[in-house]
Amino acid sequence: MPAYVALLRAVNVGGTGKLPMAELKAMCVKSGWENVQTYIASGNVVFTAKAAPAKVKALLEKQLLEYAGKPVGVLIRTAEEIASVLNANPFPDAAPNRTVAIFLDEAPPPDAIRNLKGLKNEQLRLGTREIYVHYGDGMADSALVIPVAKQGTARNMNTIAGLAAMAAKL
Repeated sequence: MPAYVALLRAVNVGGTGKLPMAELKAMCVKSGWENVQTYIASGNVVFTAKAAPAKVKALLEKQLLEYAGKPVGVLIRTAEEIASVLNANPFPDAAPNRTVAIFLDEAPPPDAIRNLKGLKNEQLRLGTREIYVHYGDGMADSALVIPVAKQGTARNMNTIAGLAAMAAKL
């Protein structure tokens, strides 16, 4: 049975989208998924499921809509894909808490990092279905806006490493 990582968009960040991780876990168990584990309180869950990624995504989005009363974005990666995101980090020597992968549903367009706003000393690279960003001075003071990333969700390399390790054990 495939192992998956679900990454929820805008959950428990900056006072928006409050969702207890116990509720998220219960939704996954209700869906018939197994080995369900959440990781930190920002909308990360690892599990195994027989269904294909698109079906997993659709079912979780439906349950989140019922719970929250509004759409909650969900991005799905297999255990292998999340490990690949970690291994493909183009900034391996940078601080992992200042380097993120912005997960997208589709491959970013080739010009995704051309029309940026607020770019200072951040570095960006395109991945398979991700945009990697190294925030040289940290994210807190960054004014960087990446228009194509609006429907994505970012996780730093520490979180990605934790999720990859959890998924690999399933």
